Amino acid sequence: MRKIIQKIDRGLYLFENSLLILILGVMVLMAFLQVVLRNLFHSGILWGDIFLRHLVLWVGFIGASLATRSERHINIDVLTRLLSKKIIPYIRIFVNLVAIAVGSVLVKAAFVFVRYEYEAKTILFTNIPAWYFELIIPVGFALISFRFLLKVLEQVADLFSGEAKDSSK
Repeated sequence: MRKIIQKIDRGLYLFENSLLILILGVMVLMAFLQVVLRNLFHSGILWGDIFLRHLVLWVGFIGASLATRSERHINIDVLTRLLSKKIIPYIRIFVNLVAIAVGSVLVKAAFVFVRYEYEAKTILFTNIPAWYFELIIPVGFALISFRFLLKVLEQVADLFSGEAKDSSK
């Protein structure tokens, strides 16, 4: 079971990392082009700044998913310092289940937002609907929730195999 979880995690990591590199590359090139056009030609790409702002949103959500993978997301570990080492794995599972529940609520709310944008036919720039770029919001929350689910499955597998580890670093 653990190997399957690790393969899924690794595949998702490679996809997210590749997408992140691609988006960051596009952002650097677009920002550089904007600076050159503004400073040398006193013009620029009209939609360039809006495009870059939306790419920042994509980088933020993909980065948050990667941070969740490596357990570098926002973490308050007061309980791990106060409680017995035997109970900590159960606490971690519970906290991750709560994170999945919160993430699921955020996914639903984000899909409602994107649906409203779709129904309103909001245009971002040059006839491109805004919801194309905003779709990262529900997808990002879903990725983060899925990462927490993988953590729960991994932690449960560790408990049953007797390999529960203390990851309070």
